[in-house]
Amino acid sequence: MEIEELRAAHPEHWKLASAIRALAMDAVQAANSGHPGMPMGMADVATVLFQNHLKFDVKNPKWADRDRFILSAGHGSMLIYSLLYLCGDEQVTLDQIKNFRQSGALTAGHPENFLLDAVETTTGPLGQGLATSVGMAIAEEALRAQWGKKLVDHRTWVIAGDGCLMEGISQEAIGLAGMQELSNLIVLWDNNDITIDGRVSMSDKTDQRKRFEASGWTVFACDGHDPASIDEALTKAKKAKGPVLVDCKTIIGFGAPTKADSYSAHGSPLGDEEIARTKAIYGWDHGPFEIPADVKSQWEAIGTRGAAERGEWEERFGKLSAAKQAEFTRIMEGGVSKKLTGAIRKFKKEQAEAAPKIATRKASEMVLGAINAACPETIGGSADLTGSNLTKSKDMTVFNPENRKGRYIHYGIREHGMAAAMNGQWLHGGVRPYGGTFFCFTDYARGAMRLSALMKVPTVYVMTHDSIGLGEDGPTHQPVEHLAICRATPNTLTFRPADVIETAEAWEIAMNQEGTPSVLALSRQGLPTLRTEYKPQNLTARGAYVLAEADGKRQVILMATGSEVEIAIKARELLQKEAIGTRVVSMPCMELFAEQDEAYRKRVLPPNSVRVAVEAAVRQPWDRWLLGERGREAKAGFVGMEGFGASAPAGELYEKFGITPEAVAEKVKSLL
Repeated sequence: MEIEELRAAHPEHWKLASAIRALAMDAVQAANSGHPGMPMGMADVATVLFQNHLKFDVKNPKWADRDRFILSAGHGSMLIYSLLYLCGDEQVTLDQIKNFRQSGALTAGHPENFLLDAVETTTGPLGQGLATSVGMAIAEEALRAQWGKKLVDHRTWVIAGDGCLMEGISQEAIGLAGMQELSNLIVLWDNNDITIDGRVSMSDKTDQRKRFEASGWTVFACDGHDPASIDEALTKAKKAKGPVLVDCKTIIGFGAPTKADSYSAHGSPLGDEEIARTKAIYGWDHGPFEIPADVKSQWEAIGTRGAAERGEWEERFGKLSAAKQAEFTRIMEGGVSKKLTGAIRKFKKEQAEAAPKIATRKASEMVLGAINAACPETIGGSADLTGSNLTKSKDMTVFNPENRKGRYIHYGIREHGMAAAMNGQWLHGGVRPYGGTFFCFTDYARGAMRLSALMKVPTVYVMTHDSIGLGEDGPTHQPVEHLAICRATPNTLTFRPADVIETAEAWEIAMNQEGTPSVLALSRQGLPTLRTEYKPQNLTARGAYVLAEADGKRQVILMATGSEVEIAIKARELLQKEAIGTRVVSMPCMELFAEQDEAYRKRVLPPNSVRVAVEAAVRQPWDRWLLGERGREAKAGFVGMEGFGASAPAGELYEKFGITPEAVAEKVKSLL
């Protein structure tokens, strides 16, 4: 339909949608930065969605049973900012709109979940919002099965663009959603046929409708500028079984006389002249950032449309017992079960007495048996490596369309999609996710892992086969740089436990995080229990601690993590036989050690000792502890990897690369 025809046929809708377009143009122009074309193109779809279909109350953006709205095409952030301002969101004032993309503004260049309550997830890296939404839909299904439709019955709506659908993570996400038959997930595709370089046809010829259908989705289509067509498609989408794609055919920069339907409307301001001409075409006779009172009033009524439904929900919630109300509130707010600490301490006591020699991946499985029994909100999974990651405890059943009460997800070979879905589960609320793969495949999950840290989402990444110790699979599977990558990521805790006790402590810390993701790097090979004296306190929480003190005058400090702590202990025995006093420091988490006060760090790493770090990985993260913190380069050494690994049995590899007690002792003596 042409603009004049749309204006005549749907005058009230046209005014509401034009307000979105005008604010988007004005804000991007004022910032001299941003993406006006997408909000202009999707304004009609968003207006129909918010006015007729989205269950929300702008006065309570964290209402537990609200619909979740995800702007996966996060570059079009002025769409959600305009909607929130128009609906009356208390955080998104007109000043925030005017300060779009400016320092200190809540209206950042891309939507950030930690800045605005109504922004469900940080988006910008294309495809992430779509994949995260799959996790939200999974969480909704799981909670509905547990608590019933009277408390949990909502949808997840996603606006995704051509770029979201081109990114590889999108196939992982839609494949998972289709297999799980997530009937509460609806994706609105902004099908405008434009990317930054130009037409989509320059780089892609995928039939997206057939792709989604092949993955088990129902597909509908609409004219993305005709409100009647849009409403009909969204109504059908809500009635369909399984996940739904709605192909919304739109024009980027809709109405701009020279830039509509062009890449020039995508990522830069339109310019004052183009904006003036566009507003004239719209019949929008108002100045920059000016919204007529009647239009603002209509939008604010839309914003509180869900207030009555929220009130009814609160009434139903109030009829629950006090205990059930408290439990529902706890899990939705991410609180930790009070049973966790006792369960971990009981486990540690038993294992200190038993002193098993087991891989830390096996230790993790054993800990999870205690955690999952104590914490009913956990949902685990693996990227097709359940038997290797050991992430499924005995009491867990599988989450699938036939069993929504299951707490274990088979993600398939989809590391990136799994990581993003776990982010979505946490952001939805009510579940605490963890998932596993091989440590080297953090490369595949990296985009979502970075967003976990940025969004302050305490996802737990169970990464097994953590070194050359995995053996014969060879260098493609042997992580050497991955510890450094994880440790370099802000707001991330990287654990490499040395035995079953440290593994339990690492899990306890990870489960208690409120805004920091954790990476557990776990061994394939068996490791002895090094701490056989039970202590209720969590020593891993200090990041590093003295595991074995020097006999006689201390001359040497050996630092190690994971499987190499055992090597350091054996090296200490060799050195002590030569009357070289040697302390062994286990450092399961560098980030937590860095957070300790200087007095503690000085007690663990005093000056005037030779320091040698031992780790079957690259040296890079160790220099702070070798050279800083009162260390000296002339008295510092590293025993570890300088390149990639090789294919051979694990024991042979440690010999081949010189990571042995004898090599450590020789390194020490060369520095004395």
